[in-house]
Amino acid sequence: MYDMTRVNAKGYFDAEDTKEQRYEKKKAMCAQRLEDLKNGEYKQGGGVVDPLPEDAPFFVKDYHDYYKTKRGYHERSLNSNNGWNVIGCESFINQPILQYSNEITSAVLIMHGEKAHSCYFSKDAYAAMVEGNDHTENKELLIIPDAVHTDLYDGGDKGYIPFDKLEAFFDQYLK
Repeated sequence: MYDMTRVNAKGYFDAEDTKEQRYEKKKAMCAQRLEDLKNGEYKQGGGVVDPLPEDAPFFVKDYHDYYKTKRGYHERSLNSNNGWNVIGCESFINQPILQYSNEITSAVLIMHGEKAHSCYFSKDAYAAMVEGNDHTENKELLIIPDAVHTDLYDGGDKGYIPFDKLEAFFDQYLK
């Protein structure tokens, strides 16, 4: 799980969480939107870097291993190729999509890899969802030991996806 509204508004690990930083992002995206209009096409942000630099962070190496190999490459995949439109996530900056998650009454299973750089999104989303929620008995945070982010796309080489757990959860709550 990625909280796209959070990462776009605050940066990874909330490292860009000031009104000045958000303003600069919005200003840059507005300028890009005008340039895109003048050019008649959207500027792409670039997909997963290739070739992979030796000093790339682990999560970039993880994405490269998935999106740039036969494991996850697809000719139409944004991450495998030219990436998202630069301005494509502009609206996320102003919409904290999980703001009212503690009002969810239906069953929710949040599953994340323990070693995923993005695991903090799920942990924080779960904590916010159950805080003050009168319906927590059907909410669960499932952290998969040793799994990274992309291992839960396809199970990785170790078969990380707990299909038995998913089946049990669905059997219990999807009636």
